[in-house]
Amino acid sequence: MSIFPTKILLATDGSREAELAGRTAADLASGTSSELHVVHVGEVAPVYHPERHGYLARYDKIQEEARRSLDEQVEQLRTAGATITQAHLRMGRADEEIVALAEELGAGLIVMGNRGRGGVRRALMGSVSDSVVRHAHCPVLVVRADPIVFPAKILVATDGSREAELASSSAAELAERTGSELHIVYVGHIPLIYYESPGAWALDPDLRSRMQERAGEETKARLDEQVRRVREDGGEVAEAHARLGRPDAEIVGLAEELGAGLVVIGSRGLGPLRSALMGSVSHSVVRHARCPVMVVRE
Repeated sequence: MSIFPTKILLATDGSREAELAGRTAADLASGTSSELHVVHVGEVAPVYHPERHGYLARYDKIQEEARRSLDEQVEQLRTAGATITQAHLRMGRADEEIVALAEELGAGLIVMGNRGRGGVRRALMGSVSDSVVRHAHCPVLVVRADPIVFPAKILVATDGSREAELASSSAAELAERTGSELHIVYVGHIPLIYYESPGAWALDPDLRSRMQERAGEETKARLDEQVRRVREDGGEVAEAHARLGRPDAEIVGLAEELGAGLVVIGSRGLGPLRSALMGSVSHSVVRHARCPVMVVRE
């Protein structure tokens, strides 16, 4: 699958995180010969209707402020050398408007910042970036602490799924277009409970060693298969990494060890209930990685 060149939709709200996302989006658009679109959403309540509720003046003020913010952000990007195809002003709920506009444009990538809300606030309120990652029809690149400076080390996480294959091909293409290093990681799983005897795992070092060895061999075999597929498609792999443990923690930890500038990961598109109750590897990596994360969905 080739996603570049494409239409890149930058969602911005004037925050520092959005400015970092803007630099990343502009660099990506330039490096991949893609169109850059910018959207700013003037947020109003979903039930709010300016004429029906008699608040037309207030609505006009929100819209005017949103337009001014959009114009300022577009000017900053152009001053920095970015070429912007079109700027879009939307009114409504930010996550819904961003996802809807991306579909209308046929965007191949959404780029946005993440303010890194704390655990309790995130659990109660969620965040715009969380919602966009969950509902967008196209890949979403979330920028938190730093923009991507290409060339960079790109770490793609794979588990052999269709979504992971799409993530791998997207990462390989991006690495080639930006002169970046491509690293691949496969995280194998070791059961925490040995079902025949719950105490055997803790009490039998030989058993634990054998299980780790077997899991390591399986992980290495599956990693080699993913690397082979990437290379058959013309991608270059700088290094492959086999890890054992909890996938989200291992991916985030390896990204920090490598000094990765970008993590690319597939998402299986969990439904809202399962996502709310269990989370997913991709959502956890977005929350905890220090570098930008691109979530790819079929």
